[in-house]
Amino acid sequence: MSRFFLKFQEYDRNVFMWINGRLHNRFMNFWLYYLTHLGGATSSIAVSLLIWLLAPAPWSTTGLQACIALAVSHIPVAIAKKLYPRIRPYLALPDTITFRNPLTDHSFPSGHTTAIFSVTVPFMAAEPFLLLTLLPVALIVGFSRIYLGLHYPSDVLAGATIGTLVALATVAFWA
Repeated sequence: MSRFFLKFQEYDRNVFMWINGRLHNRFMNFWLYYLTHLGGATSSIAVSLLIWLLAPAPWSTTGLQACIALAVSHIPVAIAKKLYPRIRPYLALPDTITFRNPLTDHSFPSGHTTAIFSVTVPFMAAEPFLLLTLLPVALIVGFSRIYLGLHYPSDVLAGATIGTLVALATVAFWA
């Protein structure tokens, strides 16, 4: 089992270094630095609260589901960060490209990715046509976390999984 885990870690690092080291260019530097904040606390809380409080039904209900999924999804994130205190890649790998004011808490799982998936999935479940818009946005936020040197791909995958599962459970239990 430890051999498998070591191989997985090596693959995770290699994918991280490919994304973080080889894909950088001015266009992506600009856009991903700003788009990553869609998964931050300010954006994810503000958007879901505004939709809940200001949108007409049934979107207000979906906004409330997004608020609940966002809040609940960060419980397993907080637990995982305590149980698996993974050092952020820009601190562990010397050639990592990162940007101003990088986070210093633990890397696993990605809270930004968890947030964007927990907020967008209820809307995608309510109106599947929104998948065409919201899924790329959520994937870009997850990708940006790797690109900016803040998370390994497995951190992002774990965050997307947690956010999606909590959001789907919230929607399913709603009825």
